Amino acid sequence: MFEKLLKELDKIQKEGKVSVTINADDKGYLDKECPNEECLYRFKVYEEDWVNKVSDEEVFCPKCGHKANSDSWWTSEQLEEANQNAIRQITGRINKAMKDDARAFNRQQSRNSFIKMTMNVSGNSNTYILPIPALEELEQEITCSECETRYAVIGSGFFCPCCGHNSAEETFNNTVSTIEKTIENIEIVRTAVTAVSEDEAENTCRSLIEKGLLDCVVAFQRFCEVTYSKHPYAKSKIPFNAFQKLDVGEALWKEIINESYSDWLSSNELERINILFQRRHLLQHTEGIVDSKYIERSKDESYQVNQRIVTKEKDVMELVKYVKKLKEKIKKST
Repeated sequence: MFEKLLKELDKIQKEGKVSVTINADDKGYLDKECPNEECLYRFKVYEEDWVNKVSDEEVFCPKCGHKANSDSWWTSEQLEEANQNAIRQITGRINKAMKDDARAFNRQQSRNSFIKMTMNVSGNSNTYILPIPALEELEQEITCSECETRYAVIGSGFFCPCCGHNSAEETFNNTVSTIEKTIENIEIVRTAVTAVSEDEAENTCRSLIEKGLLDCVVAFQRFCEVTYSKHPYAKSKIPFNAFQKLDVGEALWKEIINESYSDWLSSNELERINILFQRRHLLQHTEGIVDSKYIERSKDESYQVNQRIVTKEKDVMELVKYVKKLKEKIKKST
């Protein structure tokens, strides 16, 4: 009686899988999601590059660097849609087979029989599979400097999905961009947190502003360290965090490219960047409390020992301007 149903079930079992189409967005990027449960970062890879460049054996998360094979990067939405598509197709095929069996059974019934039996099967027998739509486009598009794979990220992306390359310049640009956007939106943050507590709003905004100063110097340090190490005349060993100290960094660059910060910044700019670097040092090591070393090294007469420095939005943006300028000069000179 259920000949077609049994055949269809056997066929479904042998096939073992259902193929679905995943649409790229309007710019040609495919949605991906990091499989690391501690990360789950969303990003996109240009479809052509995903097919032609990215290997099946390993793909890298742009945010955390997690590595896994290419079948591990489906988004939550893609998995859910694929599951629904599979259920829809299998249900449709089973319903169709059962309807065919019912029609065959009904045809076999004798018209002259005293008792007549008919079989009726309800349910949708469509077996269509809908393409999985793409999520909205991402604004920040990156091309890897090593393998030229194109990918798009939210916020900061540190690793190329294809080759895992970690670009010092890209990391610097991402960090600085994040600092700028944080400072630009500080009043929005202040207003939002004030609704809960004015004290919390003040502390949160102060922390974000001071963090901008800290992150700016760290980003500059890392860019200089990586760029310097690649130069053919670079020393094999340099002092720890050498480029967080302007005088040490200045001497290192001068030695291998015959120019340095004093050639690229005015005397006023050099004075200001030194003060801002020294204030960052206080935030990192003395919780912002002024000591005699700060007075001596910064020549900053606006503070006395045991006072606490006040960092404002304009200070962070000023430091961003200086380190971006130095970064471009270093890049050009090396």
